[in-house]
Amino acid sequence: MTSKKARKGCVCSLWERVSAITLSEVKRWWLRRIPILEWAPKYKLREYFLPDLIAGMMLSIQQVAQGLAFAVMSSVHPVFGLYGSFFPPLIYAIFGMSRHVMTGTFAITSLISCAAVERLVPLNNRNVTNTSLPGDLGLSDFEMERIGVAAAVTFLGGVIQMSMFLLNLGCTTVLLSEPVVSAMTTGAATHVVTSQVKFLLGMKMPYISGPLGMFHIYIYVFKNISQAHVGAVLISIVLLVVLILTKELNEKYKSKIGFVIPIDLALIIVASLAFYSADIPETYEIDVIGPIPTGIPLPKPPPMDTLQNVVVEAFGVALVGYAVSIFLAYNSSKRFKYPVCENQVLFAHGLSNILPSFFFCIPNSGAPARTFLSYNVGSKTQVTGLISCVLVLLVIYFVAPLLYWLPMCVLATIIVVGLKGMLIQFRDLKKYWNVDKYDWVIWICTYIFTICFAANIGLLFGVLFSIAVGVLRLTRAKILHVVYMNEEYNIVTEDKYPELRIVSIGSPLLFLNSKKFNMDILEMNRKFVTRRGSSMQKTGALLMSIPKAACNGTLQPDTSRNMTLILDCSAIPFLDYTGVLTLAQIFQNLTEYDTNVLFSGCRASLVKAIMFCGSDSGPKQQHFYSSVRTALHASRLQTCTTSSLEVLDASEA
Repeated sequence: MTSKKARKGCVCSLWERVSAITLSEVKRWWLRRIPILEWAPKYKLREYFLPDLIAGMMLSIQQVAQGLAFAVMSSVHPVFGLYGSFFPPLIYAIFGMSRHVMTGTFAITSLISCAAVERLVPLNNRNVTNTSLPGDLGLSDFEMERIGVAAAVTFLGGVIQMSMFLLNLGCTTVLLSEPVVSAMTTGAATHVVTSQVKFLLGMKMPYISGPLGMFHIYIYVFKNISQAHVGAVLISIVLLVVLILTKELNEKYKSKIGFVIPIDLALIIVASLAFYSADIPETYEIDVIGPIPTGIPLPKPPPMDTLQNVVVEAFGVALVGYAVSIFLAYNSSKRFKYPVCENQVLFAHGLSNILPSFFFCIPNSGAPARTFLSYNVGSKTQVTGLISCVLVLLVIYFVAPLLYWLPMCVLATIIVVGLKGMLIQFRDLKKYWNVDKYDWVIWICTYIFTICFAANIGLLFGVLFSIAVGVLRLTRAKILHVVYMNEEYNIVTEDKYPELRIVSIGSPLLFLNSKKFNMDILEMNRKFVTRRGSSMQKTGALLMSIPKAACNGTLQPDTSRNMTLILDCSAIPFLDYTGVLTLAQIFQNLTEYDTNVLFSGCRASLVKAIMFCGSDSGPKQQHFYSSVRTALHASRLQTCTTSSLEVLDASEA
């Protein structure tokens, strides 16, 4: 009887909650989950369509070239890379929030998928007999078994991402520091370059994986270097030079010539025509792509009995893909000033993996090379991705058979040069060394772990290692003591200074808490603006560290601004690169809102680090003072009789 009453009470409670939901809340939920319903009606056709059209045409070229290449990297037939260049971008354009992040096939997720394909369907099981079953595209049983494994990885990876969305785990990005992601992607790019060496040299070699597998590949190459195909080597060298030089010229002169030279497309057309007309594959025995089916396959569920065998690879695809995608979304958000919801990114990428897996697609995620290209060619909205999908669809139906003669070494050169953006992240070591040497150590260790094992293992190690380093630094932080402001500065907290606030930072600023601190400062400034002129009287304390380094300013700041914020940094035990970057960004953001920001109590090394991270509009030497008193004197507000002073303790905020 009691259980029946309890169940009845639960049902009534659930019904009350459901009935309390208003129509506006339902509408807001749908707009948040399907962003195209919000931005499509507001689309400015005359202003945005032409830039989106040009960007979509340029992106479609890279989508086709990299789709073919990354499919080969996944050890599946190249046609499945074309499907992976059509379905995921189409779905993400509907459900994704970021206007400039381009999704689709990606080198790192393809490499992770390759491990499962080679393990479950090795090359020695190959069956060259063709099938004519509906929906099997006329490919061999061997090729269909391989794409079945890759599709299973795609499906399970999407399920994991969707589960993370349902559990509201988008907030876990706080554990991903910039050095960890930078080192992991650089190490993964090194793996990808290594996987293409056999195509660049025209060598036949067995699949090598496992711990230290990258080094075993190079050992095999050096031992069997005599098997390298001279023709393939010469073609690879020439194309690498042409690609690198042309892309450098594109970056240098794109503002003058007004467009980007589609060198990838040009090389694909020229190489295919040359190999066809000269019959090079038969004459010189250089590998080409071979026959490519046309059209879209009928949907077919991935082999569910394979899921239990690809759990490790699926987790790698889900976590590594999300880490890369969310950092691309953050980069776009910071560059173009629009918000990003971490959970919505999980939702969009989960769908972009689950649904395409029914159409024989390999794993996908945000693609850095195509995303940066969208920046360079002036993309405005998600319409760019929709236009590129239409063009890829035309390639699938009408152009694909013409790619029969495309050499594998050409695809390899396109992959290697496309990884330039990730490989040049080695330059990040300089900034980490100048700003925070602990981050430099984290970068080096994460990179070494990634190249010795794999991208997913490197990412896991980097997260755990950075947390361990952060905890170690917290336990060794300098002891703080409280100094009341009246004892230190002899300031009377009366309703006389509404244009001034002093914020004492009483805890370390790390990648773990920098985002919240930034949001708290911006929220405080917003409330401060709305409450101007009201009388406020609060007593507070400034947490001050015992030693204070002198970094006196020599110039008076601009006091014509509406408000002044003094950040007392004397109590900060330590900061990492993300913390220093946050302070520099707070200065730039509040300056845009006519708030004059001054720093007090900064050590000389911190002053150098903040100025190093800041851009031309960042803080200068005149914004740093040895104490709050000197900063107050510089702001010329101490003698003001029409405002009041409020001191907040940021460690309690």
